[in-house]
Amino acid sequence: MHRVAVVVPAHDESALLPACLAALRVAAAGVAPVPVRVIVVADACTDDTERLARAGGADVVTIGAGNVGRARAAGVAYAMSADAGALWLATTDADSRVPPEWLRWQARHAERGADLVAGTVEVDDWSQWAGPMPARYERRYLELVAGLRHGHIHGANLGFRASAYAAAGGFPGLAHDEDRELVARFHAAGATVVTDTGCPVRTSARPDGRAPLGFSAHLLSLATE
Repeated sequence: MHRVAVVVPAHDESALLPACLAALRVAAAGVAPVPVRVIVVADACTDDTERLARAGGADVVTIGAGNVGRARAAGVAYAMSADAGALWLATTDADSRVPPEWLRWQARHAERGADLVAGTVEVDDWSQWAGPMPARYERRYLELVAGLRHGHIHGANLGFRASAYAAAGGFPGLAHDEDRELVARFHAAGATVVTDTGCPVRTSARPDGRAPLGFSAHLLSLATE
């Protein structure tokens, strides 16, 4: 891989986006001299998301879809518009913080022939949740983990080859589960899909998530069981 682009969909994320971008800058330094472009897709934002994204060194794509699948697709299209050759694409979320070795980890998988690598997430703070729900979540999460392999799909921790993305048909315009559908499309296209627990992304456990039926909605459903 000769170039990397990281796509971050964001809807009114001024509170959490700066920390996300700071973590990405550290991760980008870890793969130097490979050039890394960070692309924030400001989707129907009414706050300072766009300004903070530019201040944090990101390119900004502005859309009004209110749809995370379309936002991720728009960011990828922007990244691929100049030259998709030897391009590796990664996605995370504005309420998440990637570890310093995140892009190096993806690069190793790419060098070994992966067309897509799917990682895991760790919740950074359970303080807004009381009772047994956090333990219930952790127990169920581990049920889909076997060694380094796992059965989870998170848009906050994905990476894929641009050529394989194009062949698979790209992100669908879904308001949720666009990440799962993308991985299903890679499988259907015969691409090499790797899952690895070795480089989890820290993500927010806020109860007021931005995507309907996204991670926050999953947590709310566990809390009401």
